[in-house]
Amino acid sequence: MTISTTRRRAGSAPAPSAPSSTDPGRDCPLCPRLVDFREAQRAREPSWFNAPVPSFGDPDARVLIVGLAPGLQGANRTGRPFTGDYAGELLYGTLLKYGFANGRFEARPDDGLTLVDCRISNAVRCVPPQNKPLPAEINQCRAFLGATIAAMPRLRSIVALGRISHDTLLKLLGLRAATAPFGHGAVHQAGAVRLYDSYHCSRYNTNTGVLTTEMFHAVFARVKAELDWEP
Repeated sequence: MTISTTRRRAGSAPAPSAPSSTDPGRDCPLCPRLVDFREAQRAREPSWFNAPVPSFGDPDARVLIVGLAPGLQGANRTGRPFTGDYAGELLYGTLLKYGFANGRFEARPDDGLTLVDCRISNAVRCVPPQNKPLPAEINQCRAFLGATIAAMPRLRSIVALGRISHDTLLKLLGLRAATAPFGHGAVHQAGAVRLYDSYHCSRYNTNTGVLTTEMFHAVFARVKAELDWEP
C-alpha cells in the first residue's frame, strides 16, 4: 500500500507533508477560510471545542472509518468524531451492534464508550461553513489522513462515508477513480487493505431514504465477516 500526500503549489500555504502528528494542531493555519470560521465560532460559542477534531480510537486497530468533516454542533462542539449529532447515533449504534465498540453511546465525549479494533477520522479535520469543504481544503488536509493511515500498522479495512471521503482515499491508496468508482456497498482492494464504500450516515440521507439502517448495517456486517475470515 502506497500512501501519497498532496504536493505544494506555488503561492499556496505550506502543505503538511509528513506531519509530525496524525492530527493538526489546535490552531492549524493551513486553510484561511476554515481558520476564519473557527475563530468566529470560538467567539460565538467559547465553551465548544472549536478546533481540528482528532481521530478517535487505537492506531493498532484493523478498521478505519473516514467521514467528511466535523459537524458544527456535533464533533466541532464536543471534540470527538460523530459525537453530538444524528450521524453519530447511527454510526455508534452500528459499531456497538457489530462489536466494534463497547459501552454506551450518550453523544458526549465522556460517556465512557470505547472502540474495539476500530478508529474514526475525517477527510477534513476542521468544521467547514455549511458542512461543505472546498476542494483546496480537502487537498490541504489530506496529508493528515495519510499520516493517520500510515500510523496504523495492522490496518485491513477502511470504510469511506460518502463520495468525498472515497475520492480522497483513492488518492492516498493509489487507486484510480475509473477502476474504483464510488457506490454504496462497493468494495475495492488496495494491496492488503480493502476500501468499503457507504453513503454518509447523515440525517438528510436517512430522512430521504438514500440510506437506511439496514443498508448501513450491511456494510459493517461485511467488514466484520471478512475480518473474521482472516487468519
